[in-house]
Amino acid sequence: MKKINIAEKSFNPFDLIGQKWMLISAGTEDKWNTMTASWGAVGVMWGKPSATCYIRKSRFTKEFVDAGEYFTLTVLKDGHRDALNKMGSKSGRDMDKMHESGLTPVFVEGQPTFEEAELVLICRKRGVTDIAPDDMAQEVQDKWYGDHDYHTMYIGEIVAAYEN
Repeated sequence: MKKINIAEKSFNPFDLIGQKWMLISAGTEDKWNTMTASWGAVGVMWGKPSATCYIRKSRFTKEFVDAGEYFTLTVLKDGHRDALNKMGSKSGRDMDKMHESGLTPVFVEGQPTFEEAELVLICRKRGVTDIAPDDMAQEVQDKWYGDHDYHTMYIGEIVAAYEN
């Protein structure tokens, strides 16, 4: 992987996050987890290049993001939709999905990601906000939160970026 200046990178976040999806990963080489996400954003927050991601309270990956200072956002190269589906539908509590997905786990600057990455953002956690029912319109609650499993928003300063 080649380190890049994310401010010089041009991409469509609607495609990268919403269509291609991304993986949110956190933890140490001894113990870590990852999950698929299709909600997020990139831009500038508090004067720094930043990314946001959203994790439901029930997700195992949330424990790792909460416990650590860093998390990674990984967009895979085309051709890995099966792995993304597995990462999004299976829990790391029940299986070692990082190794059983068919992807190749690697650590970059001490942070978990995958060799099949197209783009990796290493984020330092700068803000955490629970999203409560009163924070959204009723139709959003009805459509996305029938089970009351609300999201936590994480704001991460992008401290490094890599492309493959």
